[in-house]
Amino acid sequence: MSEAPRDDDDRLPSKRRSSVAAPAAVGVVAAVASAMAAVTNIWDLPVAAGLGITGVAAALAGVLAWATADPSGRRERAAKAGGTPVPAELPPVIAHFTGRADILAELRELFARRDGASPIVASLYGQGGVGKSALASRFAHEMIGRHPDGQLYFDLRGADGAVRPEEVLMAFLRALGARLTTDVGSLRELQKLWWTWTTGRRLLIFLDNAQDGDQIKDLIPTEPRCSVIVTSRKSLMLRNTYDAQVQAFTEAQGVELLARLAGSERVAADLDAALGIVRACDRLPLAISICGGRLATRTHWSLSDLYDRLDDERRRLDQLEVGREIDKSVRASVQLSYDECTGTQRRLLRLLARFPAPDVPGWVAGDLLDVSETDGADQIEALVASHLAEVTGRDLTGQTRYRLHDLVRLFAQEQRADHAPARHAALERVLYGYRRRAEAAAAIRWPQDWSPRPRAALREPAAHVTGKTPDEITWPRIEATGSAIRVLKNPEITSGTWFSAERLSLLSAVQTAQAEEMWDLAWGIGRAFCSLCHSLRAYWSDWQAVADVICAAAERMDDPRALGIALLERSAVAGGVGRGEEALKDAQRALDLLTEQNEAWWAARAMRAVGMTLFTSGHLDRGQDYLIGAITAFKAGGDGWWTARTQRNLAELRLAQRGYSEARELLEEALATFQRAGNRYSEAQTQRALGEVLGAEARMLLTRGDAHAAERNFVLAGNALGFAIRSFRDRGEEWEQARSLRAAGEIGDPSNMLTEHANVRDAKEMLAKLGDSWGVARSEVSEGRVLERLGRVDEAVAMLRGAVHDFEALGDRWWQARCLRTEAEVLIRAGRLTEAYEPARQALDIYLHLGNESGARRAQEALDQARPPR
Repeated sequence: MSEAPRDDDDRLPSKRRSSVAAPAAVGVVAAVASAMAAVTNIWDLPVAAGLGITGVAAALAGVLAWATADPSGRRERAAKAGGTPVPAELPPVIAHFTGRADILAELRELFARRDGASPIVASLYGQGGVGKSALASRFAHEMIGRHPDGQLYFDLRGADGAVRPEEVLMAFLRALGARLTTDVGSLRELQKLWWTWTTGRRLLIFLDNAQDGDQIKDLIPTEPRCSVIVTSRKSLMLRNTYDAQVQAFTEAQGVELLARLAGSERVAADLDAALGIVRACDRLPLAISICGGRLATRTHWSLSDLYDRLDDERRRLDQLEVGREIDKSVRASVQLSYDECTGTQRRLLRLLARFPAPDVPGWVAGDLLDVSETDGADQIEALVASHLAEVTGRDLTGQTRYRLHDLVRLFAQEQRADHAPARHAALERVLYGYRRRAEAAAAIRWPQDWSPRPRAALREPAAHVTGKTPDEITWPRIEATGSAIRVLKNPEITSGTWFSAERLSLLSAVQTAQAEEMWDLAWGIGRAFCSLCHSLRAYWSDWQAVADVICAAAERMDDPRALGIALLERSAVAGGVGRGEEALKDAQRALDLLTEQNEAWWAARAMRAVGMTLFTSGHLDRGQDYLIGAITAFKAGGDGWWTARTQRNLAELRLAQRGYSEARELLEEALATFQRAGNRYSEAQTQRALGEVLGAEARMLLTRGDAHAAERNFVLAGNALGFAIRSFRDRGEEWEQARSLRAAGEIGDPSNMLTEHANVRDAKEMLAKLGDSWGVARSEVSEGRVLERLGRVDEAVAMLRGAVHDFEALGDRWWQARCLRTEAEVLIRAGRLTEAYEPARQALDIYLHLGNESGARRAQEALDQARPPR
């Protein structure tokens, strides 16, 4: 135990007592020094004399400084009985301290409103290397003036692990002047002595790198005028505590720190590389500081030189290390947190690092560890608490999503690899989980894409893989009825919403399955991905990439049926972006494969795909034969939905051939089928097509002079298209809504021109946001027609010429010809016959090359009316 304090000087630090002589002496010294400085020009004296006077003046100034000096800026400097000085143990503030204005402001407010009932305890926590200690040290130095009785510091992370509270208390008591014997007694006795020595004192206590709350709670004094600042890698949950998580820098703060270390001019000269360095460092201050130090000591390096080194992920952690200590190595800093994890948490970290998704929901952790979803979520939450992982937020479905910090991911990939079969099995479980969920979502969104009997489609895709049906999936839980995925305690969530939340993770799952050569999983996840893209008409580049993967996977599986289905997906996306030749080649090959496999339903779908590809490429006569054949096959198989859909496609072909009556009959038959089935989505699609046909009939009647009949058809067209627009808007189907708006802009009702123009512009804007470049070009054709009707011919011609270039870039020759022909017709109606000649001639050449007879006839009519240039 310590010897008991024997008098007041032993118990409390005495206030410095000033005698009358002390200020007098100081005044004399100051006066002499000032006089010498004022009256003596030492540079006019001999060197030896000048140096002598300078020395005397310096000595006097030193005496003056000694008499008045105080590290905290106070006039007094307390001295303890027995010569113990006021402890001033704070580590220095780093010269390049950057940012943290928000937390500093909160801390200042906290200390300013001290209520006097208990000591302030401020806890700063965050991942290793985020700058907690630097921030705490900076703020502690600001608070020295409010704690004149001393500032104590202890690093609670010792060389051999966490420091015991007894060691800290003994060090603090000695710093305050307590004379401790070798027998210090129990922790409780030490704590009581600590409370005694801190009573009446205004102390600032900085406890750095705490491991947990148990390490801290016995070190907090009872004196309300004391303050405690704690740093830790996790929230300590202490009473009377202000907790603030210190986050990684913003990119701007990271560049500012880099500039302070490497030089602002150097950073400003290559800002792109500076941003790249900050991003490669995951905005972690420790990593950025190491980079800045490297640049400062390697003046021959450009920022791009360092960025190139960091860009190689295999060497990145080597570049972020200048020593073995945790404040000089990102690897060592992460290692400390990794060592504190349980074996299960370390395994989860290693497995997550092998799955390249940008973030994942909690069930992924459960599947990786082969435990329940709840247990897996608990383990990943433990990684979040250790700041090895982070919560990225809640996605559109309400699920919490997690990610590894980038540098942590690289560290985890360096660790001892799990046994290969076990790692393979863990990844396989996660990939099956994604396949089940994706197939369930796709089958609910578009059941007719999965089976001629949609009710069975909910179970068929996943059952042969794992024996589980979608109804057994923990999330999303698939309801037997309705068109949505339901999540417990959450509102209804559509398949489209789920896909938007999981799209990037699904892409990673496809890529992982491909890399691991799990071809059945690559095909299964990819097929569901393509089905969702197809039904949403969105994410075109991703759709194309995944379609290529599932074709390759089917080839590797040597499965003709799977290859035929994959080719249909690739044909659909190629046709959707105007690459007609590629689309036709894949669709024709799919038809051959599926016919050989006696897959009647899939062969009928392939026949329809061939017909539609020929139609959209301008080969109307050939296309209609395949569409009629597909209708016959679907009817034979009893598939009413695909029969009606293909009838709608044939009606659209008849519209292009100006066969309005037959088109209307086909659409009315299809509409009745969808209405009987209660399929509102397909009904709205058919109403949109019917509106287009009625609008075309109305324009024909108006041209023939039958204004009354034309007006009636204009109203019917507007009603049909209005129904479609409202239906798709209410369902959140943006692509279909845009397509319907574009059609509403082409009705051609003279009394509604401005509204039609607005509809087309809205459609074009929506399609641009969806990334549908073909749809944008198609909308430009519609806008050109509307502008002509508004009398703005020059704008109409410019818009159509833009569409010509767009379709040429997309490789869609048929629509390029249609644009050229439409441009010629607009110019002819404006009396600009010479200008009309060249676009009419070019359109005719393309139509003849395509073998499109009806298009060639109309182009020839335009060319006959145009005037050749002289």
